[in-house]
Amino acid sequence: MDRDRFRRLVQRALRDLPPEFADYLDNVEVVIRREPTPEELRSGDHDPAGTLFGLYIGTPLVDRAGYHMTLPDQILIYQGPLERHFHPRDIPREVRTTVIHELAHHFGIDDERLEALGLG
Repeated sequence: MDRDRFRRLVQRALRDLPPEFADYLDNVEVVIRREPTPEELRSGDHDPAGTLFGLYIGTPLVDRAGYHMTLPDQILIYQGPLERHFHPRDIPREVRTTVIHELAHHFGIDDERLEALGLG
């Protein structure tokens, strides 16, 4: 899939968010990358041996106190792993799921709760 089409899938997932959620994304940068870096593969709570489709880097909203004058949180979405792991017809759904999964981390929802919600 070309980069522009993949970017549009990510943009659509963000555009389709309910307004009450989108209002809390004013200091969040969504970045599309081809592949995770070795450091990104080692970071976070995910299984380092597993496939990384996205990554949230920042301070969840529920953990913020005195959060002023900071760089934006980042949500990284990785095109290569998604394309290798899923059939092309499933990519739009999986991109949306990945975007929502990483946004949930921004809101303070952990992986255990995401699994229970079917977004793990």
